[in-house]
Amino acid sequence: MTTIGNGSGPRELAGKRALVTGGTRGIGAAVVRQFLDAGAEVLTTARSATSTVPDGASFVAADVRTRAGTEALAAAAQEVLGGVDVLVHNAGGARPHADSSAITDEEWQDALDLNYLASVRLDALLLPGMRDRRAGTIVHVSSAAVLTPVGPFLHYTAAKAALENYSRGLALELAPLGIRVNAVSPGRTATPGGEATREQWASLSVAPAETNAGDTTPLGRDGRPGDIADAVLFLASDRASWLTGRNLIVDGGEFPMG
Repeated sequence: MTTIGNGSGPRELAGKRALVTGGTRGIGAAVVRQFLDAGAEVLTTARSATSTVPDGASFVAADVRTRAGTEALAAAAQEVLGGVDVLVHNAGGARPHADSSAITDEEWQDALDLNYLASVRLDALLLPGMRDRRAGTIVHVSSAAVLTPVGPFLHYTAAKAALENYSRGLALELAPLGIRVNAVSPGRTATPGGEATREQWASLSVAPAETNAGDTTPLGRDGRPGDIADAVLFLASDRASWLTGRNLIVDGGEFPMG
């Protein structure tokens, strides 16, 4: 069973049961640590066992790209946590190509499964408990790259755009039940996954103007995982009790407002 974090922050999630997908590195791991420090009991997941699970969190291996994986994860959440009060969908990603014509049907489907349908399926499995309690919070992690989609990553940004549209519609449907749904869209953030993607783009000799990955932001630095985790924690907490159906863009001012 999990233990809580070091207690250095406000205990605003005390007594809450949280499930965070993709929580073993980068943004996801930062979210898990923030939640633990805020007093939540946290279960996280990745496709395979790993030594990088933040201390204090429970872990289950699951492939959320598949229906079977999401079903197993939902069952584990019920077994380990006894239910979920806060659900954060952070798992995501895709491999860039030289242009959109090089993206295969299989890669389009994989991008949709991981970046969009995983959230749809897991939400559907866990929402009955939230509906019964007439309470709950869901945060979908999208991407600010949706604002300026480019060919090499079009399968990823298209899937994230669908996620944002779905988030808004689900929020409006669930608002009368007291369940809040919001999205967070990170800009360029210093994570292992982000660095790997930038290296892949560079290997394809894609022009910088097409990669949408400028060297600087107006605030003069890349984002840190904790910057995004702060936004997720805010939306998951009662401080955001009058926010639903919104997409919080956390990008250092890089992208224009939509």
